[in-house]
Amino acid sequence: MAENKNRSIGTRSLPFKLREIDEDNRTVTLSFSSEEPYSRYGETEILDHADGAVDLTRLNDIGCVLFNHNRDFVVGKVLKAWVENNRGVAQIQFDEDEKSNEIYEKVKNETLKGTSIGYRITAVENVAANSVSADKRFAGPCYIARKWEPFEISIVSVPADPTVGVSRDFEVVNKEVARALAEAQIKINKNKCSL
Repeated sequence: MAENKNRSIGTRSLPFKLREIDEDNRTVTLSFSSEEPYSRYGETEILDHADGAVDLTRLNDIGCVLFNHNRDFVVGKVLKAWVENNRGVAQIQFDEDEKSNEIYEKVKNETLKGTSIGYRITAVENVAANSVSADKRFAGPCYIARKWEPFEISIVSVPADPTVGVSRDFEVVNKEVARALAEAQIKINKNKCSL
């Protein structure tokens, strides 16, 4: 497992499954992450959800719920986040201002069905092609975020991937710039790992 600070910040989105809505308290329980593989800039990324892999301290202490990753569009707070069946799950509470209420109503009416997270990776396991991960759970080629920290949950209007995804919006809008940045980042990552 290698420390990797350069591949550290990302977003990942998926359609959420509403487990419970408590209209009296404006709370929603939903899933926000999983172990589904995703191709990020030509490499397959997996967010490990095994015991100890996900640091939920920040989400549980000061976690905010945003709309479309806009830090200036806070719609609520995270009441509690946990890992269950290899998925990140949270109970969130919507604020009562006009903008937050608009998003809350769209979630209740199932107009908005996507969530996304902003997260930081602090340790990675690189798995070569035709190999398996140290815990034998994942086949390469891929990299597995063995230690990672979500820092916000977003309700999103257009989830990047209908099954599980990473914010592909940037890739779709400007593939050439995204590819050039990714290739440069991969080179930096490989150089740091070989030090």
